Amino acid sequence: MSTVGSPLEQQTGDESSGQHTDHEMPSTILVICDDADKKEYMQTILDFVEAGPLVMTDSNSWHEHLKTPSSFLAVVQGDCNTPEVLGEVLEGVNKLDPDLPVILVAKKSIRNSLTNEQAYHVLYHLDDEIHYDELTSILNKCRIYRESRREVINSQSERLFRSLAGNSKSIQHVRTLMEQVAGSDANVLILGESGTGKEVVARNLHYHSSRREKPFVPINCGAIPPDLLESELFGHEKGAFTGAITTRQGRFELAEGGSLFLDEIGDMPLSMQVKLLRVLQERTFERVGSNKSIKTNVRIIAATHRNLEDLIKQGTFREDLYYRLNVFPIEMPPLRERITDIPILINELITRFEHEKRGSVRLTPSSVLSLSQYPWLGNVRELANLIERLVIMFPYGVVDVTDLPEKFRIPGVEAAMPPEMDDGQSYNSPPGMSRIPKDGLDLKEYMSNLECSYIKQSLDESRGVVAHAAKLLRMRRTTLVEKMRKYGLQRNEDTTNF
Repeated sequence: MSTVGSPLEQQTGDESSGQHTDHEMPSTILVICDDADKKEYMQTILDFVEAGPLVMTDSNSWHEHLKTPSSFLAVVQGDCNTPEVLGEVLEGVNKLDPDLPVILVAKKSIRNSLTNEQAYHVLYHLDDEIHYDELTSILNKCRIYRESRREVINSQSERLFRSLAGNSKSIQHVRTLMEQVAGSDANVLILGESGTGKEVVARNLHYHSSRREKPFVPINCGAIPPDLLESELFGHEKGAFTGAITTRQGRFELAEGGSLFLDEIGDMPLSMQVKLLRVLQERTFERVGSNKSIKTNVRIIAATHRNLEDLIKQGTFREDLYYRLNVFPIEMPPLRERITDIPILINELITRFEHEKRGSVRLTPSSVLSLSQYPWLGNVRELANLIERLVIMFPYGVVDVTDLPEKFRIPGVEAAMPPEMDDGQSYNSPPGMSRIPKDGLDLKEYMSNLECSYIKQSLDESRGVVAHAAKLLRMRRTTLVEKMRKYGLQRNEDTTNF
């Protein structure tokens, strides 16, 4: 067997040694072959190495299976056709999906008859005699190639949502809005209760905008005394007021070319609202104690937990400023309205502590269910504080519902706990045996998030080795791979602060 060299060789490291890896290929493998015997042989081989779902087709109908790019590679049996037909197939595959890696299974004489095969992404060759170690190594390299290409294409949207854990409809809607507005310079107003992740959204919007190489400058308008807020925003000249011993740049100057995040804009005093409105209209400002106008080029991202329309009626917030800021509103849902995300959030928070080497903890299903019924007035921030507390109180331990602080123990959940086993472990009771929230529960969504959470825990416990994680979950490796694909899980996912 011979291989065609590619830049991929530098990415695979130890994985190119020919040893089998347990990180499976979740997408379909397209096998193009006209010979029935060779097609059956190839299917037997690929089934044996558990390469993933297969689609067996021929040189006439293969294109029907690439209408949607679900394949992660194409295996082309070159001996089945004349060099002309083979070239047409390779060229057609490349046109429909130029990032699809190709393994060409053919004798050397057939391969030599082709021209410019690297342009068709023929990354590797296989002779008729296929060896297990060589095949698994090449399949793994093709998987890495395919994933790396997809990562290049989708890296922006993937990074954009990495710190917004959850699969609920409300958080998916937030992701959609973020994706729509991230690349523009439109002013964004982020609404929502404290602790819902408004600054996370603001930082992500900046990171995935054309301004990402410039500064992201936050300022909490409610935390700065009114008489100092003007200086903080616009800067001041030396001697402008008592204590101004040097000239100082304001946040607008520090954020030049980037994004200015005005947190708690609803707490800004009326006198400053007038000055901010002028800056937004004219794109110029003056430092305190100066008459020199300074041009500004910043994107404004504002946030508040207050209802600005009510403040307008009360006369404490300017209506014209509201319309300037409210070009593109994003409303963050409170955690109590997306309780099906809680298992995923818990797992993400624990993973963050583990990556920061600050400890770890595990929660039983009953304790997770109890937390899912708590109202969470402090939202994700309150949940993060609780997980940190549990990590300190029960380092590397298992937290049951009775171990939770009293206010987090929901009546009825504790009574549903099953008796202990002889070895001290407890059976996991089905979530349906405990009380559901008063407003009801999307059971399908809740179970999906719970399943996703346990899959991620098993992958963490097994350090990303899918075969070991499958044993922990008592399922077939191929089944786990399909579930990983369903939930978009990969090894060594980055974690980001909430």
